[in-house]
Amino acid sequence: MHVDCSCASRRVKGGAEARGNIMPTLVMKFGGTSVANLDRIARASKRVALEVANGYDVIVVVSAMSGKTNELVGWVNETSPLYDAREYDAVVSSGENVTAGLMALRLQEMDIPARSWQGWQVPVQTTSAHANARIEGIPTDNINAKFAEGMKVAVVAGFQGISPEGRITTLGRGGSDTTAVAFAAAFDAERCDIYTDVDGVYTTDPRIVRKARKLDRIAFEEMLELASLGAKVLQTRSVELAMRFGVKLRVLSSFEEPSDNAGTLVCAEEDIMESNVVAGVAYSRDEAKMTLISVADRPGIAAAIFGPLADAGVNVDMIVQNISEEGRTDMTFSCPVDQVVRAQKAMEDAKAGGTINFHDLVADEGVAKVSIVGIGMRSHAGVAAKMFAVLRDEGVNIKVITTSEIKISVLIDRKYMELAVQALHDAFELEKSA
Repeated sequence: MHVDCSCASRRVKGGAEARGNIMPTLVMKFGGTSVANLDRIARASKRVALEVANGYDVIVVVSAMSGKTNELVGWVNETSPLYDAREYDAVVSSGENVTAGLMALRLQEMDIPARSWQGWQVPVQTTSAHANARIEGIPTDNINAKFAEGMKVAVVAGFQGISPEGRITTLGRGGSDTTAVAFAAAFDAERCDIYTDVDGVYTTDPRIVRKARKLDRIAFEEMLELASLGAKVLQTRSVELAMRFGVKLRVLSSFEEPSDNAGTLVCAEEDIMESNVVAGVAYSRDEAKMTLISVADRPGIAAAIFGPLADAGVNVDMIVQNISEEGRTDMTFSCPVDQVVRAQKAMEDAKAGGTINFHDLVADEGVAKVSIVGIGMRSHAGVAAKMFAVLRDEGVNIKVITTSEIKISVLIDRKYMELAVQALHDAFELEKSA
């Protein structure tokens, strides 16, 4: 992803200096639950007003009201099951437009100069991959010009942009987080605050483990792994972008009173004095394990399998190839359970086209993924052995294992997921700080 920050320096010269003073920029992002109704939009607007009073020019990035995007997606699917992705984006992006307009109106009622911005008005320049576009650039001139004229708050509709062809695009679910971080990078913002319905990043889901502890700080790498492994606090691409551009990222609740020490700071590893070996336990409930039985074991077979899956938009995660016998092997992979039908069709089409040949395709839709993550794992031996022993002692069978430098993930029966999360959290004593 490329974010055009070339206009950031012109923002000071052509904007704040033209008004006789230099005003720092702050990005504030409010998720769906934080703007779920008019009362919550009013509450969020008061937080924005506090930052304006603190001397900031503020860029507010908003999501659609809670539940609205799901409603819009449902309407699209009901109208056209095999929908045109360009029209899908036109419909689904409208939820953020409503929120942006309402918040701008609320701020104006509070005598704060504000206006709403849709993605095409900024413009947020994206690729043409509808429903999953990537931001390629955010020119700052249009918003800077309005700041120079006295605007104090730009309320930007998150999750959306405009393609080179001039069509509305959306960035995928959770894309408003990415919008916010991209604006913080482009405008050289002092900080990017992500307001949500939780008061920070926890060692695991407090709904499963009551002893889960809020982290004061977490490294970009750890947050990136947790986000990709099922933690719902931040979208993966937003963390990736913040790490790349060094954006100070803070996760905090919109339902608690403002505080200098609120939330969790996502930062560089060197900004954390000490940390536990394991930072957190993540889980993904809606996983499926798929196995191609008796595939020819030959050079290029993996590409022949996973190429069509990628083309079909299947998000493959864990991959295991069994030992070859008589030139045949089994290939197992995991994917989101809602992509099983798409994966099955891709494999059957590849088989019909002669690209691959297999005896059977078996799908197990009753599995979950549980992972432990921590930068301390780089320098500590025995973490995997401890994890496997804990699951053994709880009678949890491991179906698939994958590892990286700072994470270990296992695929298990879904019915044991909460048990596994609780046991691992206890075993690594995550309720205790370093």
